[in-house]
Amino acid sequence: MMLSFFDQFMSPTYMGIPLMALALTLPWILYPTPSSRWLNNRLVSLQSWFIGQFTHQLMLPLNIGGHKWATMLTSLMIFLITINMLGLLPYTFTPTTQLSLNMGFALTLWMATVIIGMRNQPTMVLGHLLPEGTPAPLIPVLIIIETISLFIRPIALGVRLTANLTAGHLLIQLIATGAYVLLPMMPTIATLTAILLLLLTLLETAVAMIQAYVFVLLLSLYLQENV
Repeated sequence: MMLSFFDQFMSPTYMGIPLMALALTLPWILYPTPSSRWLNNRLVSLQSWFIGQFTHQLMLPLNIGGHKWATMLTSLMIFLITINMLGLLPYTFTPTTQLSLNMGFALTLWMATVIIGMRNQPTMVLGHLLPEGTPAPLIPVLIIIETISLFIRPIALGVRLTANLTAGHLLIQLIATGAYVLLPMMPTIATLTAILLLLLTLLETAVAMIQAYVFVLLLSLYLQENV
């Protein structure tokens, strides 16, 4: 039976149990928990330094009201990076290639920022729908355009993460299949293809980290507009 390249993005099951739950739970098991001692080991110290630096950079453009989101945004960043990186290992599954999961994150968090804005500063939030000094004939058109751009934000968040990871995984599988097929016929071309596969894997590793950062960064920018 011939399988499609897109079968790798199907949510796997084992004995009727979806492995999506295992893939979402595993990242939290891999990270060491800081102890109550005065000094921690190097791994925990490095982990705490990275989390502190990222949280500091993420909170710089935000007002004081947005600092309440620091724990959630940092946790989301670490979670996305981990499952994206684990998905690059052989015989693994990447949950963030599922649009349903990404849209669940994007829609929920985007709606939370909008609700906060409508509660704290409704006049300013509604004022974004109509720029100051707009000519009267353009008012209905601009309101419709700004409303569409507002509601398209969560779609852009979810689709961006899904599309980038899906495209990278497909390229890796296509090039790996090409190298395997060319090996008995043209070993030299197959070697060059394998080198290209290695470089693409390094690029996909960077994409896995960058896309997680971009997802959280855009959420923080949406939050900044509403606090």
